[in-house]
Amino acid sequence: MNKNIDAFFALVRAGLWEQEVRLSQFEGIDFNEIYRLAEEQSVIGLIAAGVQHVVDVKVPQIEFLTFIGRAVQLEQQNSAMNDFIGVLVDKMRKADIYTLLVKGQGIAQCYERPLWRTCGDVDLFLSKENYDKAKTFLLPRAKKVETERGPHLGMTIDSWVVEIQGNLCCGLSKKMDQVIIDVQNDVFCCGNVRSWSNGKTQVFLPGVDNDVIFIFTHFLKHFYKGGLGLKQICDWCRLLWTFKGKINHRLLESRIKQMGLMTEWKAFASFAVKYLGMPIDAMPLYSNSNKWERKADRICSFVMKVGNMGHNRDLSYYNNKPYVVRKAMSMGMRVSDLISHAMIFPMDSLRFFPKMMFDGVSSAIKGY
Repeated sequence: MNKNIDAFFALVRAGLWEQEVRLSQFEGIDFNEIYRLAEEQSVIGLIAAGVQHVVDVKVPQIEFLTFIGRAVQLEQQNSAMNDFIGVLVDKMRKADIYTLLVKGQGIAQCYERPLWRTCGDVDLFLSKENYDKAKTFLLPRAKKVETERGPHLGMTIDSWVVEIQGNLCCGLSKKMDQVIIDVQNDVFCCGNVRSWSNGKTQVFLPGVDNDVIFIFTHFLKHFYKGGLGLKQICDWCRLLWTFKGKINHRLLESRIKQMGLMTEWKAFASFAVKYLGMPIDAMPLYSNSNKWERKADRICSFVMKVGNMGHNRDLSYYNNKPYVVRKAMSMGMRVSDLISHAMIFPMDSLRFFPKMMFDGVSSAIKGY
């Protein structure tokens, strides 16, 4: 890695944990390059917080004000989204529709500065009965509606993208999805939830032991399907840190083993400790073996290459190529990624690839 990337990670760590950072060791830093990397990885708020903790050099005023100005914009966006979520959840509840908020603004509450996390979509997770009622309730209010894929439907309401989901399965393996289904049942049937007081509205979130599984498997899906960024891994770290004394480690280990994902967990744990400064005592199942550190380095290379949600990928063909050509090019990208993934997780890459290809062909046949 070069000095700008080293400085970038130093600032991410400073913002993620609100700690002092020294940049004098990285002589001749290009802050415009750091800003670009921050936008690619959707961690501009963390970098803005990080530059406020620099203790040994003076960040150029123009660049400093650029970071802080962007953070102020994030505050405004997050505040507006929180207001929207509060109103939406309250209206749904009055219509006898009960939903959980997953990822997004719920996980943002684990940060020291929740309003400085880059916001995305509003992800609502519902039981089958509530999913059907939510469709009926929300569709008349939507300006734009995407194609429904299983129990998953995206729509634009006001200026926000709202996704209702009745299933959080990842489609990487049956064994993995079966555990996720069991975790979903624990949420809906056993009521294992927590809550966030969003203004005057109580918003329900998955219980911590369940949320750890949802967050981990979600970013793993993006890793294997081409769009993992630092923001999603930072979310995982902040969740584990915030609830470090409440997580059931034995249950977590059992679920990770059932899914066959212990290798991925240990590798990403090593990445979190080495590159993001995750405290070791708050990272379950961490190992300091060189084996995992080597995998962490390769994870870093892949994450920095693709950017958050595939930010660095040239996806212009989605707008100017025929449908069949688009699908063929996407499949080619998956094959290319397989090589990168196989350098890190050789066995699981081969295990997951056939199902991803099968699902891709199935989607093409269905016209998705």
